[in-house]
Amino acid sequence: MTKTAIYPGTFDPITHGHTDLIQRASKLFDKVIVAVAAHSGKNPAFSLEKRIQLAKTVLDGIDGVEVCGFDILLANFAQQKNAQVILRGLRAISDFEYEFQLTGMNRKLAPELETMFLMPAEQYTYISSSLVKEVARLSGDVSGFVHEAVFTALKDKLKISES
Repeated sequence: MTKTAIYPGTFDPITHGHTDLIQRASKLFDKVIVAVAAHSGKNPAFSLEKRIQLAKTVLDGIDGVEVCGFDILLANFAQQKNAQVILRGLRAISDFEYEFQLTGMNRKLAPELETMFLMPAEQYTYISSSLVKEVARLSGDVSGFVHEAVFTALKDKLKISES
């Protein structure tokens, strides 16, 4: 049986922290589906298509990783993809309460799914997509937090210059 994990998120934009988790998860599972959420309640800077394209670029070459968008309930999407695990990242204790609620809801909706938490490498624990966008909007150098293709997309989108 193929062990499949779904790693959902908005990935707006995908950061080195996300990539770190995906690389490590690819060693634990036969398949990791990076599920880019179309509707998240957030106001994404990039379109769904652009976020998918950037994730595919960044993750190219990592065996067993698939990137796709979704616009349905995560539990239903995971069932459609025959996934056994929902993978979530925890950077700090502040993430835990929200993730705990999501896990409980997903367990109620799809009891056969397990949720697994991974922590990013220490150097990525403070990085979030929201923070990267905020720093970029204020002309800060975010090149150390994201792949070169993402940095270029941010520059183009936010009309910022290289620092």
